[in-house]
Amino acid sequence: MLDNSDTLCRKKTAIITGGIGLTWVGSMTGLYQVWYKNEELGKFHSFDDCSNWLQMDKAGHLYTTYKISRLTGNIYKWAGLEPKKAALIGTGIGLGYQTTLEIFDGFSMGWGFSWCDMGANALGGALYLGQELAWGEERFIPKFSFHPTEFAELRPNVLGSSFAEQLLKDYNGQTYWLSFNPSLFFEESGIPKWVCLSVGYSVNAKIVGDQEMYTDLAGTTYYAQREYLFSLDIDFSRIPVKKVWLRKLLDQFNYLKVPFPALIFSNGKVTGSPFYF
Repeated sequence: MLDNSDTLCRKKTAIITGGIGLTWVGSMTGLYQVWYKNEELGKFHSFDDCSNWLQMDKAGHLYTTYKISRLTGNIYKWAGLEPKKAALIGTGIGLGYQTTLEIFDGFSMGWGFSWCDMGANALGGALYLGQELAWGEERFIPKFSFHPTEFAELRPNVLGSSFAEQLLKDYNGQTYWLSFNPSLFFEESGIPKWVCLSVGYSVNAKIVGDQEMYTDLAGTTYYAQREYLFSLDIDFSRIPVKKVWLRKLLDQFNYLKVPFPALIFSNGKVTGSPFYF
């Protein structure tokens, strides 16, 4: 006979699963209407975009899959599922959601199903699941930051004509980070657990996805460059607060990288930014 805790867990799990299913279907329906409805559709096909955008879009796939996997995994933990089982379910949902988008792309004549995108999705799911299975906690935190750039004005139809569009499309303004705290591995370091080191990846002057240079109408030529960054960060989930609701609220800030000074390594040179976001 099931006790009250088992019954409650099953009820919570059923409600959560139903809610996630409705959200999944609803968001995909909306996305199809906005993004794919006016696109030319055809037979399902794949295409090779592994070298496009200097892999910035792949970093975005990794980040998104990780965050969806962790969010849903944590929801199932809250429902009372055993942590490893919740992590497996969360990873499956993260990969499944991203795969649905790839299938949509596969029927679009302007894109196609990308195996490189799927590889990045798998890495994102593995980063979450691996940490849950190895340590039962998050030690490496993928984060995101964005700042508007002048490059969007060169091709607003591709890089975005508004802030909201540029946030999604202008890879020059996006930076993907991986933050970690050394004391989680070396306790003798004495570094507070909420203080993190952070390494980032971005691009500069990347105007066309599959081209490394671009010349505008005025004759100015832009050369795409990779950027590697080093900075400090904060793990909000480890800030010592007593109230549970406040700790849960602070945890949500771990989606974004905190603005800090940063070192930028690009094209064999080192520069610095006093306030990078």
